[in-house]
Amino acid sequence: MPSEHQILNPATEEVIATVPATTPAEVDAAVARAARAQTQWAALAPGDRARLLRRFAATVDTHLEELAQLEVREAGHPVGNARWEAGNARDLLEYAAGGIERLTGAQIPVAGGLNLTLHEPLGVVAVIAPWNFPMPIAAWGTAPALAAGNAVLLKPAETTPLTALRLAELGLAAGLPEGLFQVLPGAGPVAGSALVEHPGVAKVVFTGSTGVGKQIMAKCAAGVKRVTLELGGKSPNIVFADADIEKAAAAAPGSFLDNTGQDCCARSRILVQRSVYDRFLELLEPAVKAVTVGDPADPATGMGPLISAAQRDRVRSYVPDGAPVAIRGEAPEGKGFWYPATVLEGRPGDRAATEEIFGPVAVVLPFEDEAEAVRLANATDYGLSGSIWTRDVGRALRVSGAVAAGNLSVNSHSSVRYWTPFGGYKQSGLGRELGPDALAAFTETKNVFISTEEQ
Repeated sequence: MPSEHQILNPATEEVIATVPATTPAEVDAAVARAARAQTQWAALAPGDRARLLRRFAATVDTHLEELAQLEVREAGHPVGNARWEAGNARDLLEYAAGGIERLTGAQIPVAGGLNLTLHEPLGVVAVIAPWNFPMPIAAWGTAPALAAGNAVLLKPAETTPLTALRLAELGLAAGLPEGLFQVLPGAGPVAGSALVEHPGVAKVVFTGSTGVGKQIMAKCAAGVKRVTLELGGKSPNIVFADADIEKAAAAAPGSFLDNTGQDCCARSRILVQRSVYDRFLELLEPAVKAVTVGDPADPATGMGPLISAAQRDRVRSYVPDGAPVAIRGEAPEGKGFWYPATVLEGRPGDRAATEEIFGPVAVVLPFEDEAEAVRLANATDYGLSGSIWTRDVGRALRVSGAVAAGNLSVNSHSSVRYWTPFGGYKQSGLGRELGPDALAAFTETKNVFISTEEQ
């Protein structure tokens, strides 16, 4: 494995930084530092920890544009998206800080005494973040883990470590104890494996592919180590004939082209009731072609490049010569990992209709009735997200109850809010992140019984 990694700008293929790769020995030393810092951190009064996290959030707030520009260069995200991502990391820190003094246990009625439950921090937590949303997803695990009294070792993706490294610097500048929040860039099979297998790491939070997630889960099982997994998706966008078809078609491009389709919640299966199928495609084509593809630094850009040449090759493999392309947009030529927005007319068993593509490609499929819509929606190993478009409230509730997914939206494509739970069914993951219970997921629950009987 290389001792350092070159970071490329996906829009230009230029090298923008060279980052040292963390070795197993360095992981071991980082765990030891984190354990010492965690003891100091957990001993602070809750209000003091809350103030330091709020100071961290305020420090991030003063560097939002810097962080956004880093994201543009290392991930190829349009600058408007990147600014939202930096703000989301700030907001997660603020939200988590607000939970510190509300992380209360319970008093449970028992005979002969008083029974209390206590939430105690786990210790050292490893957060392994992906390259598709480097800042927000890093913060999903880091913010509540720190708030609950833990230390955090963050392993960013090899291609996108720069914002993570900068966030760690900002944490130190805000007053976090040395060693409490460390970033360990490097290869997954080296730095990532060393973190997962380290006996000093109490929990692993991983976001990435289902295949790698299974490997991490198996390694955690050997040490009976806690694990949260946010994995792949093949989310449906179900459009019923009674929906506002114009609105549904106008919203559909954003559901699978945002972040160039590199989103586990992407609605890459568009299921349309047959009676409005042709009309929906007529409306969808101009909406797809209206998405501006180009320089991520331009505020007018709606879609940037893919993260790497390897990812572009993977996406291309789902659209071979002769593929049933219904709609194709434009993409720049020359340097950069570009791929045009593409809509395929598919069949239920097609590879493109069943596998996660992680690119700007969607498959549109017709259905006859509500029962077939649900059957098609559930005909996948994944169950992360999805959308339902209908004016019938009863149908919205029935279908929401029948679709096996952790996050559903009706007449919307919104999946993620930091104040509501997020996670998947089936092979889309294990556990939940975000929301009001996020801090508790990074604690042990201790039960204490105090006898009140006379001695």
